[in-house]
Parts: sequence; C-alpha cells; structure tokens
Amino acid sequence: MESSSATAGVSTRREATRQKLYEAAVTLIAEQGFSATTVDEIAERAGVAKGTVYYNFASKSVLFEELLRHGVGLLTASLREAAESTARTGGGKVDALDAMIRAGLVFIDRYPAFTQLYVAELWRTNRAWQSTLMVVRQQAVAVVEGVLREGVENGEFSEEIDVPLTASALVGMVLVAALDWQSFQPERSLDDVHAALSRLLQGRVSGRRG
Repeated sequence: MESSSATAGVSTRREATRQKLYEAAVTLIAEQGFSATTVDEIAERAGVAKGTVYYNFASKSVLFEELLRHGVGLLTASLREAAESTARTGGGKVDALDAMIRAGLVFIDRYPAFTQLYVAELWRTNRAWQSTLMVVRQQAVAVVEGVLREGVENGEFSEEIDVPLTASALVGMVLVAALDWQSFQPERSLDDVHAALSRLLQGRVSGRRG
C-alpha cells in the first residue's frame, strides 16, 4: 500500500510539472513563436531547472507535440462530456451540438493562447508534428461527427447532410468566431457569443425557424 501511494505521489507531481511546462511553453510560443522560444526560457517561465524539461520531454519539439496532444485532448473530452450530459438529460442532437458549441467556447476562453497556436499550426505543413496534429484534430471532429450521424439516423437531421464536412465546419466556426471575439470584440460576453452561434446552428443545421 505504501509503495502504491508513493508511486501515485510521484505520478501526480510529474503531471503537475508537465502541466507547468505546457503552460509556460504555450504562453512563450504564442508570444514569440516556436523557433524563437528556447528551452531555457520555458524552464525559467515554468520555475523549474532546464534538466527538468529534458527529463519530461526529449526535446522542445517533443514538448510542443505533446502540448498539442494534451490541449486537443482536453477539448475533445469537454465536447464529449457536453454531448453525453445532454443525452443523460433527454436532450436531442441539436441540443447536444449547442452544448458542444458552448463547451468549445468555454475551453477557448480558458485557453486562448493554446487555441491561437492550434489554429496557426493547422495551416503549417513543414512541422515534425503535423501528422500528430491531424490525428488529434480528427479525434475532436469525430465527436461532432458522431452526434450528427446519430441525428441523421433518428431523423432529426436531413440525410442530405455531409457529416464529415459539417462537423469540420462546426468546429471551425467555433474556433474562428471565438478568436474573433477575443481579438476584436472582447467586450462581448461568452453568453452573447454562444447565443449568436446557437441561433446560427438552429437555423442552418437543424432547419428550425423562429
């Protein structure tokens, strides 16, 4: 039991350290770019020794790749929980999509620097982590695809919907709208932005009027 507790303690401390490194890296890279950011700066910002960075990650590139996995993993989990929570309360698929839009906005509001980096990296083609980024992106989009497919199957959505493209469009809509909100319309509240996107969803995806 003592050995198990000690192992759990080490694991918790290491996870806390990795979280510090993720936060330091994402902030610095958002401020000055990947190439200009050094491991020394990441360690200093995280409040750890340089060796701690290499103990947890083989290189700066590996750290950034894991950062992308970690961040998109959090987003994917929040989208999935929003859909599952809606299902538990008896909501329909449009309700699930609406809940996922809000979950996405909440995530972006909480992690704006990560979101900026993620969107920027989607358009780059010369990065070592490009294949990883495509995989984790698809994991997030797949959650939305699942809800759309279920909606088509139960008759809530039209069979004419292009599920993969619609899922990508919904995710992209939330990302771009949220970044625009934070950059150019910061005076607007999260509720206000969600309401606007919700009306768009209700009118364009579900076909509801009113």
